[in-house]
Amino acid sequence: MEHIILLFFSFFTEAVILWQYASSLFTSSYSNKIKLALLSAFYAILFLISLLGQTGLNTISFFVINTIFLYMLFKLKLLLALFHSAILTAIMGLSELAVFGIISRFFPHFVLETDAGIIFYTVFSKILFFAVIYLLIHLLKGKNINQEQYDRSGLLLMLIPVSSVFIMFTFLAIGETSAFAQPVDFMVTICAVFLLMVNLLVFGINQYNQKKSQEYTDMQLLLQKESDFAQYYEMILSQSENQSILIHDIKKHLQSIKLLNEKNDSDKINAYIQQLLESSDLKETSKICDNEMLNAILCRYQRQCNEKHIVFHTDIRSDTVQNIYQHDLTSLFCNLLDNAVESADNIPDSFIELTVEKKENSPFIIIILINSCRSTPVYDQDGLPVSHKANKGRHGFGIKSIKKVVKQYNGNLQMYYDNDSGTFHTIITLKQ
Repeated sequence: MEHIILLFFSFFTEAVILWQYASSLFTSSYSNKIKLALLSAFYAILFLISLLGQTGLNTISFFVINTIFLYMLFKLKLLLALFHSAILTAIMGLSELAVFGIISRFFPHFVLETDAGIIFYTVFSKILFFAVIYLLIHLLKGKNINQEQYDRSGLLLMLIPVSSVFIMFTFLAIGETSAFAQPVDFMVTICAVFLLMVNLLVFGINQYNQKKSQEYTDMQLLLQKESDFAQYYEMILSQSENQSILIHDIKKHLQSIKLLNEKNDSDKINAYIQQLLESSDLKETSKICDNEMLNAILCRYQRQCNEKHIVFHTDIRSDTVQNIYQHDLTSLFCNLLDNAVESADNIPDSFIELTVEKKENSPFIIIILINSCRSTPVYDQDGLPVSHKANKGRHGFGIKSIKKVVKQYNGNLQMYYDNDSGTFHTIITLKQ
């Protein structure tokens, strides 16, 4: 009976550890009730298998069940689920081996074969298992582990915990057939602790590789977005130049009309004039500021705001942004205004106010953007708003682009929400 209770305690503890580990590091679309029900069912199967008394079978079952649980309920890639399951299995087994070695080394009078010895060994091995897993959770919680990116290097890393489990089995098999001499026993303990540390190191390397890979991908997407912005507004500028050429060539059109008039061809004159009046090329771009690129950008968002019934007010002082590179100008203001328009959309009496001014007798320019906002945003650890779009993994680049430009110009970025006025404020200081 005591043996059954001890087994139940052991598997209950391992189930709690798995639950805490998976829930803290990964996201799941399933409810807690479903996850809890399946976890209970899986570990009930493990409990029944353990009654057979086969250590190897127990360990393999533990690895397989954990893999299925992570793969099914947290929608991890199979390789990622295998890796984390291998880590859990290795840490669990090495914790037991380490505690066994410590007891054998420092408490030789303590008989593990007794009920008290088995209880002592089980409790402390699970405590060590929980402590190591808790440390991993603490170090990695909130680090946004990427579940999508995982390359073949993960398979190589997985060989480490798998090898650790194999070595652990070897030690246990030798220990069951013949007792270790005291020096060898001590070396086994040291080896178990060393392998435990190696597995933690491998885990850290794996997460570091994922982080760097994600940063690289984000940077590539960010650069692509900025490139698209730049190309788009280069096109806008080109169109503006074409408009200017057409406007300056209006004399040629008047000359053509004059020739038609000399021929008394009134129908052709009327058609020609009507064609010119309806031409979009003759609609001169609004003059909002003295910087051509920024003016083209602001004109575009002014049209968007008019379509969405958002009051758009700007106050751009002369010669404030002339020292900012065009691609940085594009990235900064496009992302600022994209976020502002999205935030102010579908709000009654919404507005956007943009002010750009230069501090007197200083190299700093100040950009102030105030826009209507329906509710308080969610902020990250840096105090910046988090994207609320459905696919967050592919959004949030606007804030990253803004931060990148601000950092490049040794500036400062501040964002906050004013509850009283229902407005979102962005204040940027740039050094030219």
